Amino acid sequence: MTATATLPPPLPVLRDHVRSTLALAWPVVLSRSGVLFLVVVDTAMTGHAGGDELAYLAIGVTPQFPLLLAGVGLLMGTMILTAQAAGAGSLRECGAVWRLGIAHALAYGLVLATLLWFAGQPFLRLVGQAPELVAGGGAVVRAFALGLPAILLFVATALFLEGIGRPRPAMLIMIGANVLNALLNWVMIYGNLGATALGAEGAMLATTIVRWLAAAALVAYALAMPDAGRYGLRGGGARALVRPARFRRLGYPLALTMSMEATCYATVAIFAGWLGAAPLAAYQINLNLMALVYMAAIGFSIAASVRVGHAVGRQDTPAAALAGWTAMGLALLLMTAFALVFLIVPAPLAELYSTTPAVLAIAVPAMLVAAANLPFDGLQAVAMGALRGAGDVWMPLVLFLAAFWGVSVPLAYALAFGTDFGVAGLLGGLLGGVMTASLLLAVRFRLVGRRPLRRV
Repeated sequence: MTATATLPPPLPVLRDHVRSTLALAWPVVLSRSGVLFLVVVDTAMTGHAGGDELAYLAIGVTPQFPLLLAGVGLLMGTMILTAQAAGAGSLRECGAVWRLGIAHALAYGLVLATLLWFAGQPFLRLVGQAPELVAGGGAVVRAFALGLPAILLFVATALFLEGIGRPRPAMLIMIGANVLNALLNWVMIYGNLGATALGAEGAMLATTIVRWLAAAALVAYALAMPDAGRYGLRGGGARALVRPARFRRLGYPLALTMSMEATCYATVAIFAGWLGAAPLAAYQINLNLMALVYMAAIGFSIAASVRVGHAVGRQDTPAAALAGWTAMGLALLLMTAFALVFLIVPAPLAELYSTTPAVLAIAVPAMLVAAANLPFDGLQAVAMGALRGAGDVWMPLVLFLAAFWGVSVPLAYALAFGTDFGVAGLLGGLLGGVMTASLLLAVRFRLVGRRPLRRV
C-alpha cells in the first residue's frame, strides 16, 4: 500500500509564500554554495601557487562541466518526481524515485569518468591550447574524473531530500566538506607536512577525496532517517512505483538544457584560452565569482521547483504560479544586491584569487560587466526552476538554445576578437545570453502558469 500524508493547506497570501520560499531556499543556497565553494577555494589557493597553475586549473575544468551538468540535468527528475509525489501524499513513491536517481548517478558517473580520463587531454590539444596548458590541464582533468561518480551520487541524494523538504543535511555536510578541503589543499597544493607540491592537480585530488566522503555521508543520512521506511528508501519496488522511462523522459531534456548552457560557458572559456594565460586566469576569476553568487539563485531555483511541484501534486495551479513568481522576485532582489558589491569593491574581490599584476589589470575592469550579468542570470535560473517544477522541460530547451548559442557564443566572440574588448567582451557575450534567456523563460512561465497543471 502506498503511504500517504496529510497535505498542508494552500498558502493564502504572498507573505506566506515568501516565508515558505525563504525557509526552503536558504539551506539550499548554503548547500549549493558549499558545492561550488570547493571549486572557489581550489581556485583561490591554486592562484597563490602561481599564475600558470591557475591557468591549468581553469582550462582543466573546461571539458568537464558540460558533461557533469548533463549528468546533473539527467538527475533533476529526482527532485521533480519527488516533490510532486510528496505534494500528492505518495510517500513511498519518493523512495522509489531516489533509488532510480542513485542508479543513474552511478552509471553515468562511471561512464563519464572513463571518458574524461582517456579523452580529456586530447580534447585540450584538439581545441588549440598551448602545450603547457594541455599538459597541466590534462592532469587536472584526470584528477577530476576520479570524483565524478561521487558528485552525482551526492546530487541525486540532495535532490531527493530537497524534494521532501529536508535541505539542511546536505548543507551541514557541505560545510564540513569545505573545511576538510581547505586543509587538504594546504597539504597537496603547496607540499606542506612533507607532501609533494602538486599545484592545480593537488587541488583537484584533494577535492575528489572530499567529494567521496560527502557523498557517503549524505547517503548514510538518508538511509538512517527515522522515517526512511515510510518513504520507501529500502527494499525493491522502484519499477512498480516509478518506471525508469518516466524518470528519463524528464532527465533527457534537462540534461540537454544544462549541458547546452555549460557548453556555451566552456566555449567562451576556450576563447579566453586563445587570448593567453593571463586573460584566461582573469576570465576564470570573474567566472568563479559569478558562479559563487549564482548559487544563491540556484537556492531559489530549487525552492521554486519544489514548491511549484508540491502545488502541482495538490492540483493547485494558482498556488504553483504564485510560488514561481515569488521565488523569481526574491532572487532578483538578492542578485541585484550582489551586483552592487561587485561594482563597489572589484579589486579586493579579484585579489582573493591572484596578486599577479598582469592578471588583476584584466580581471578588475571586466568585473563591471560581470556585475551586470548577475540579476539576469538569477532570474533565468529561477524561471527555469519554476518550469521544472511544473514539468515543462522541452520548450525551455529550445529557449536555452536560442539564448546561449544564438546570442552568447557569437556575441562573445565578436566582442572579444572583433572589437578587441578581450575578457570584458567575453563577459558581455554572456550578458546578452542571460538577458535573452531571462525574458524568454519568464514569458514561458507566465503562459504555463495560466493553464491547469498535472503531475508528469
